Amino acid sequence: MFVLLVSVVLAQSGKSSEANALVGNWLNEEKDARFQIYISGTKYYGKVLWGTGEESKDRKNPDPKLRERELIGLVILKDFVYSGNKVWEEGSIYDPREGKTYACKITLTDPNILEVRGFVGISLFGRTAVWSRVK
Repeated sequence: MFVLLVSVVLAQSGKSSEANALVGNWLNEEKDARFQIYISGTKYYGKVLWGTGEESKDRKNPDPKLRERELIGLVILKDFVYSGNKVWEEGSIYDPREGKTYACKITLTDPNILEVRGFVGISLFGRTAVWSRVK
């Protein structure tokens, strides 16, 4: 019984460390923005650290009350859960350059490369951005 319990605990800790491989600082494809991905509770989130282009406020937000909020520190990745196989799903991504929120799936293709796919409806209709880990 003890061996079974230890096996289950070790399997869960291995899955947990694989799930946490997403945590860290990342640069977008253009290398003009940096994001921090972190865990809160059982879900993963990401916020803007720097690189908002020429705009520092969320001017394109569809909600007029939010158009004066700062982009630095803004949480743009929300509610991701680890689904296994180096994929995080069920989350959303907010694009402040367009003022739109999309369903999103994140795939770790390499320890230092993320594919961030935003889409409407199904993943087939979307766009993938490649982010690289900041070392």
